[in-house]
Amino acid sequence: MLRWLLSLFGRGRRDEDSPIREADAYARSYGDRSGEIVSVVRQEPKRIPRRTGDMTGELLRRAFEAKLDSRGRAAT
Repeated sequence: MLRWLLSLFGRGRRDEDSPIREADAYARSYGDRSGEIVSVVRQEPKRIPRRTGDMTGELLRRAFEAKLDSRGRAAT
């Protein structure tokens, strides 16, 4: 009875569900391997210019708000 019920919902055992080789699993997941070599070059981060004296917290907040406002206008 249970076997019949499972066959109705497609949960029965199938012959094609046999294990696959590791190479086949890799090809299914990532595609075929190629001989292409990729090298990544790390760039040094740009230095942040330091301002001295004239940048207070209030000026920084206003500059940030102005930048946010200009982003909003550019997007619309």
